[in-house]
Amino acid sequence: MRGYDDLTLKRAKAMRKAPTESERVLWTHLRGGRLNGAKFRRQQPIGPYIVDFICQEHRLIVEADGSQHLDNDHDARRDAFLTEKGCRVFRVWNNAVLDDIEAVKTAIWAAISSPHPPKPLAWAPPSPSRGEGHKKDAFLA
Repeated sequence: MRGYDDLTLKRAKAMRKAPTESERVLWTHLRGGRLNGAKFRRQQPIGPYIVDFICQEHRLIVEADGSQHLDNDHDARRDAFLTEKGCRVFRVWNNAVLDDIEAVKTAIWAAISSPHPPKPLAWAPPSPSRGEGHKKDAFLA
């Protein structure tokens, strides 16, 4: 299962064909490993959402945002979903991309370079130290 439906994929493809100015500029600096070899994808569906850019190796999502994303409840739910999937969301303002792309690239590289918590496991064995998975009578048999 891909985790996204055909409509989401169709929307992502359409978004790749019509990027915003800041997405276009940022993509010219991220594509093809141009940011110190980090490989990014653009307009990538993840579940019901489409992220602007993702470096899957480092599980870093980069979003180029305008002011409509400031204190946005939808974005908060979206970020929570993406974080639950083991990703970090790094937001940059459109005007920062257009005005100082070098500073944006430096900030993205710093985010890639910083340690990322391990991806949560879907299942973890019981912890004997907390008394889980241990039956007192198991040793008597």
